[in-house]
Amino acid sequence: MSDHFQTTGSPYAGRWVARVRGRIIAQGDTPEQALHAAQISRHKEKPEIVYMPVPFSYSPLIDKVRDTLVPDQEIYLVGGAVRDMLLNRLSPDLDFALPANGISLARRVANALQADFMVLDNERDTGRVIVTDSDGRRTFLDFAVYRGKDLEEDLRARDFTVNAIALDIRAQRLIDPLNGGSDLRLKLIRACSPTSLADDPVRILRAVRQAAAFEFKIELETRQALKQAARLLPKVSPERLRDELFKMLEGPKPDASMRALEMLGVFPYLLPELPALKGVEQSPPHIYDVWEHTLSVLAHLEGILAVLAPGYEAESTNDLFTGLLTLRIGRFREQFARHFAESLNADRSVRAALFFAALYHDVQKPATKSVDETGRIRFFDHEVRGAQVAAKRGRAFNLSNDEVERLRAIVQHHMRFHFFTDRLEGEKQGPSRKAIYRFFRDTGKAGVDLVLLGLADLRGTRGTTLTQETWAAALDVARLLLENYWEKPQETVAPPRLLDGNELMSALGLEPGPIVGQLLEAIREAQATGKIEDRAQALDLAREQLKRSENL
Repeated sequence: MSDHFQTTGSPYAGRWVARVRGRIIAQGDTPEQALHAAQISRHKEKPEIVYMPVPFSYSPLIDKVRDTLVPDQEIYLVGGAVRDMLLNRLSPDLDFALPANGISLARRVANALQADFMVLDNERDTGRVIVTDSDGRRTFLDFAVYRGKDLEEDLRARDFTVNAIALDIRAQRLIDPLNGGSDLRLKLIRACSPTSLADDPVRILRAVRQAAAFEFKIELETRQALKQAARLLPKVSPERLRDELFKMLEGPKPDASMRALEMLGVFPYLLPELPALKGVEQSPPHIYDVWEHTLSVLAHLEGILAVLAPGYEAESTNDLFTGLLTLRIGRFREQFARHFAESLNADRSVRAALFFAALYHDVQKPATKSVDETGRIRFFDHEVRGAQVAAKRGRAFNLSNDEVERLRAIVQHHMRFHFFTDRLEGEKQGPSRKAIYRFFRDTGKAGVDLVLLGLADLRGTRGTTLTQETWAAALDVARLLLENYWEKPQETVAPPRLLDGNELMSALGLEPGPIVGQLLEAIREAQATGKIEDRAQALDLAREQLKRSENL
């Protein structure tokens, strides 16, 4: 079933129609409905049933590819790019399917576009073209031979029907053998075949991710199949599982995605530490068990990041807590944007690492739970032990050392923000210069993530019981930490070095050893707290510290 696609509006856009000799005689939500309606009015004639696409965004690169083709070259745009086109989104990935010579065509297209080329898969004759725009954005064009004997077999072997629509870029018509266009209009994720998930179990995660990304529902039969196939996930490489998980954590509604994965029974095979969080009770001010609290933190973290993103309209909020948030720390939007634009790894974002840390921040609460004589539930050292577990899971996913270190720092130090907030609210004492220095000394760039997680953690702890006073105290702590980090780093966070280790050893007659590092750190902290300002004072302090240590 196919039709010439169009970029102008149509009263039939997004519907199936029945046509006789080019004229539309009936319509419906599905091909069957359109055919049935046509048979009622024109029962003697055999209509053509076609899908009328909605107006869509069409990448100019598709025309450039078409211009490089030899006559009679059979080629189709397939998969997510066609889906995105019909949803009026531009995709950064354009996948093309053709009968043969995928690598050689990719090489020819790369030469024509003066773009980068690489062989993606020799066995499957797949080549990749990478087009880089002047602003640094990249578009990937993959050219692969059919999976199966022809295009239809290739489409039927794909994951979900909404991704199994092809565009003939020569004739400019859609090919949709599985009624993916109808599912797209109905906002439905449906497996292409009964073996779709067994063929590639990573599609379980992809179904959940795409449902969240497009606000689609997973069809009941497909949902049951996802549940049954969960046990096959260990067959998938850790890297492919990680990539789907991190896209989910970076995308919209990460809390809903995690809830769906838990309900589908995926966690024992993907994040085996998390099922233990369910039903673990917590004392007030917590209003949720540990699992529901974790999901709430993810939801609040997503909301907080949205409010602190550049371009957010502060006037558009009627929520008191959001209003206070923008008032106290909204001025740091550009700095937050730069923080999240930095890279720990070329393939994954700082934002995704933060959400992964949020998912694991209380992972060791079940193992550290105790009840004191008053009946209060406590979780001593859950953050220190949790950091080790989060780092171990990160290594199992083959995250980079920088990512693992970021996870460890966030989970290990996430209680410090709450200590500052409690002290400010209870004793009216904000963190001292020494406390601020030590906070960033121990956490580095993760300190920014900790501020955001601390705010989300507070909202996810107290929910509707959170008072304006407690929230204001937390925001004051956040503002103070961020001011020091971004606006006066040379005063409290990273004061300029007054002397180095060699100068210190030379002046005090010291041999290399741990004492040199300890003295340099004492000098740095004294600078940060305003006790010393120059080299002479630094040496006096070092002599004093040295004398004290020798007398111990």
